[in-house]
Amino acid sequence: MFSLKGKKALIVGVANDQSIAYGCAAAMRAQGADLAITYLNERAEKHVRPLAEALDAEIIAPLDVSVPGADAALFDVIRERWGGLDILLHSIAFCPKDDLHGRVIDCSSEGFQMAMDVSVHSFLRLIRRAEPLMKNGGTCLTVSFYGSEKVVEDYNIMGPVKAALESCTRYVAAELGEKMISVNALSPGPLATRAASGIAHFDEMLADAARKAPTHQLASIETIGAYAAFLASDAARNVTGAIIKIDGGYSIMG
Repeated sequence: MFSLKGKKALIVGVANDQSIAYGCAAAMRAQGADLAITYLNERAEKHVRPLAEALDAEIIAPLDVSVPGADAALFDVIRERWGGLDILLHSIAFCPKDDLHGRVIDCSSEGFQMAMDVSVHSFLRLIRRAEPLMKNGGTCLTVSFYGSEKVVEDYNIMGPVKAALESCTRYVAAELGEKMISVNALSPGPLATRAASGIAHFDEMLADAARKAPTHQLASIETIGAYAAFLASDAARNVTGAIIKIDGGYSIMG
């Protein structure tokens, strides 16, 4: 048994009620965490704010990681309102459509840089902001995918991008371990989210994953959220640098 009562959690990546970030936010709130939830822009706010309010989020603020200074502004709010932070969940990724749908070798320099910046370097930037606020240790989580280690048809350039994200997870975990700040990546199998819908032939990927997984079930935002909430607890304080599969065994199958 564990509790997140009194812990302050920043959740980045909620787009709608099918988002992995929303599943994590709901699970953490159910265990007593106080939430700060971000939205991408004004258009996204109308979808995110009602969800955040329903979870009694104490902070609801914009964050577009591609805008210089946006993360600094967010952490100013967190510092002024809370004075500290215990949990960071990063669940964002982006790649321009032409680069996402093309071959890896055809990815443009601009598209590659944008995918790496939004999907990977933004995690590092947020951890760097969070580190001084995690005075008594903390938990940093991100979201990856099996395509980081095996070739998944139509996942394309996001495979190398997620591989970089996982490598960063391990290195940062090593750097921050002595401060008792854990850094882990959740790696669910395919599931129907708004972000994943941009991948070509995604419905076929979902069907294939359900067929191959030993449980014959896809991951859900509820099961991912439950695992994230556990990792954010003191009970999991010594778990760090891990890439955790939450996929019904999909990734063990040939």
